[in-house]
Amino acid sequence: MHIAHLSLTNFRNYHRLELDLPPHLAVLQGGNAQGKTNLLEAIYLLSTAKSHRATAERELINWSTSREEHPVARLVARVQKTMESLRVELALNVAYTSPEAHVQKRIRVNGVPRRAIDLVGRVNVVLFSSQDIDLIGSTPSLRRRYLDMTNSQVNSRYLSALQKYNKVLLQRNHLLRLIGERRADGSQLDFWDQELLEQGSYLIAQRELMVDEINELAQPIHHQITAGREELSINYLPSTGTMDFGDRLRDVRKREIARGMSLVGPHRDDLVFMVGDVNMNVYSSRGQQRTIALSLKLAEARFMRLKIGDEPILLLDDVISELDAARRHQLLGSIASYQQVVITTTDLDHFDPGFLAGAVLFGVSEGRINSL
Repeated sequence: MHIAHLSLTNFRNYHRLELDLPPHLAVLQGGNAQGKTNLLEAIYLLSTAKSHRATAERELINWSTSREEHPVARLVARVQKTMESLRVELALNVAYTSPEAHVQKRIRVNGVPRRAIDLVGRVNVVLFSSQDIDLIGSTPSLRRRYLDMTNSQVNSRYLSALQKYNKVLLQRNHLLRLIGERRADGSQLDFWDQELLEQGSYLIAQRELMVDEINELAQPIHHQITAGREELSINYLPSTGTMDFGDRLRDVRKREIARGMSLVGPHRDDLVFMVGDVNMNVYSSRGQQRTIALSLKLAEARFMRLKIGDEPILLLDDVISELDAARRHQLLGSIASYQQVVITTTDLDHFDPGFLAGAVLFGVSEGRINSL
């Protein structure tokens, strides 16, 4: 699949952008803070209905609209897939229906209004950014987010179960606090335990399947990148340990009531990267984190291609400069077979002339994009 045309209005630092993207390889070159990452963020947003880096959706609307009565940003993409064509539109409106302004999100696919949950999986992307390098040694919440976003793009039921699980978790935590304060009966937990088990067990099972497949795909990639020096294994670490989820819930109930929070379940799980018998989440160097992240992302792209039966769009956000010559060569060689790849960079000298000869080059400056 590929995005044939992208239109942005008042998104980040773009006032108005109309861009035809090539079906194979696009390289966007420009200095820092010129809009390169914003363009990839727009594509990611049209795929997942979420930004991969904004802390608040108001940040996505161009600051110059703040004086307007109803600030709005609009993103539109024309997407060509193997079996269908799509027109995906996402609008962000600042609404003042409460004392504080909030952003309303409106989505249309081929002109038909859709929910965010209906959009995820229609346009598949794999994003590789510097944040993914931090994924290895950072907090478990980032690794859980990675598991959820990857699974959600290939399995609509997973995203639905995740949303239901999060709602149940909120209600259950509230009840645990009430029970701890002796304002509710402990027997009321039985209903919420069953709801948590139903949705959580599905999430755990799907995560385990995904990690098994990603691990199998990543191992030979990592072996090749490290010239056979390192053997990588990626393991899913459920908070239930080796126990059944239901048994573990009963085992920790008293502690959960005492602390007023749910202590086991998918919201407490983790992803562990091992090289030999060394936990890379704890003991990896920056260079090892780069290599593992590269192996993970290349495996994710292959995993998604196998699951959806179509090529995902690859987005590489200024990661070439993070890699040495050998890793750079491995990455660029591995992405050559994909239908559409969009790469941002500050310096074209990081690329071989032969690679650039097969790409369409764009210059990015102050929210404007021009062919080079």
